[in-house]
Amino acid sequence: MSFKNKVVIVTGASSGIGAATAILFSKEGANVAMVGRNEQKLNNVAKQCAAVGNTPLVIRADVANDNDARRIVNDTLKTFGRLDVLVNNAGVVQYGTILDGKVLEAYDKIMAINLRAVVHITMLAAPHLVNSKGNIVNVSSVAAQMHVTPPFMSYCTSKAGLDHFTRGCALELAEKGVRVNAISPGPVETDIIENSGSTAEATAAAVQTPLGRVSQSEEIADLIIYVASDKSVGITGSVIVTDNGMMLKK
Repeated sequence: MSFKNKVVIVTGASSGIGAATAILFSKEGANVAMVGRNEQKLNNVAKQCAAVGNTPLVIRADVANDNDARRIVNDTLKTFGRLDVLVNNAGVVQYGTILDGKVLEAYDKIMAINLRAVVHITMLAAPHLVNSKGNIVNVSSVAAQMHVTPPFMSYCTSKAGLDHFTRGCALELAEKGVRVNAISPGPVETDIIENSGSTAEATAAAVQTPLGRVSQSEEIADLIIYVASDKSVGITGSVIVTDNGMMLKK
């Protein structure tokens, strides 16, 4: 699945799924624009990309900031001259429930990054993807289709919205030759839970799966690459689950 001469934006590329995806796209020959907030982590991933493929463009940016969102797309086009694939991966978790009084704070932060930023960057990138007949892959979660625990309410809501936005984009852009899909992982070994302040006990309780395992970021990256490739030419508007059977328990 060669992506030689293709240009790919990966948000949330400083660690986890985004980092693995940026490295794999680089290995497949793509020119990658890596987006994240932690410059040190981004540079570390960039070195891994360069070791297997092209040196990526590192963009330190907050996807929820409108000016930064515009800069992400503009800098990519200025550097590489085109855009073929957009991977909307950046996301956060924050806990809050109705009764603890923290749900609105969690909702505002999560929706700004997990959904609004995706809408904005997609809008900015879409005309260029129409020109290249490219595609979009959104990184969702099985949390879009089930509630794990009350403190995850806002996160689940954001991912449910992302799934529906994915289908809406796919419908609108299909006639322009642009495919739009979402990957819906179950528990994945990344630092998103750690960054949210979750305890190890809560994390362990959340990752019980029928297959008795948690996915690695590289597995999700493999699926993203496949869906973004010409091997998936007939796939659009799909939400593809990879959860080690987690949803079977619900």
